[in-house]
Amino acid sequence: MPAEQIHLVRHGEVFNPQGVLYGRLPGYGLSSLGHEMAQAAADDLVARSRPVGALISSPLQRTQQSSEPIARLFGLEAALDDRVIEPENRFEGKRMSGRDSALRDVRNWAFLVNPWEPSWGEPFGSIARRMLHAMDDAWNSTEAGDAVIVSHQLPIWMVHRRVAGKSLAHDPRRRRCALSSITTFERRGAVFVEVDYRDPAAGLNVRATDVGAV
Repeated sequence: MPAEQIHLVRHGEVFNPQGVLYGRLPGYGLSSLGHEMAQAAADDLVARSRPVGALISSPLQRTQQSSEPIARLFGLEAALDDRVIEPENRFEGKRMSGRDSALRDVRNWAFLVNPWEPSWGEPFGSIARRMLHAMDDAWNSTEAGDAVIVSHQLPIWMVHRRVAGKSLAHDPRRRRCALSSITTFERRGAVFVEVDYRDPAAGLNVRATDVGAV
């Protein structure tokens, strides 16, 4: 039997005192608040009283740490999958707001010529395809119960928009994918359908810093 539901869980807040866009840079793990958020997501999954048969994580530190409370509560070990990783971004390590914002530097303007692709990183279509392939494999390889994939804001948002039949180009400031949020999908015939979105760490998010992408 394939999986019953797939839950895409975003990681919690990252310790990032410099306020840079960290992307795939190493050494960016969860803050103490981020660990609380990850626990809130895990607790929400437990409260649903649904069996979880598979746990998959992006290989980055913040997602592996966010998967730990889920692994502990369900007695699972997270399998790492490069297909659910954060996209590459030419602004990694740079600040995206304030007086020293990378967007103010004329040397970076060439990366901003096509926000609909986007020109500063991996194309939106590529992100959606690799995520959906990973979801397909998780769906078919989970023998019973649900599958949980711990990933990042943009990959999860690309799945949301592709499944909803919307253009992948969007305003990054309007992504509905909060820290430690859970977006849930089911398979209907040959396609995935989004069936739920929850923000179990909403009470913690008001104190969090969420450095989004351009």
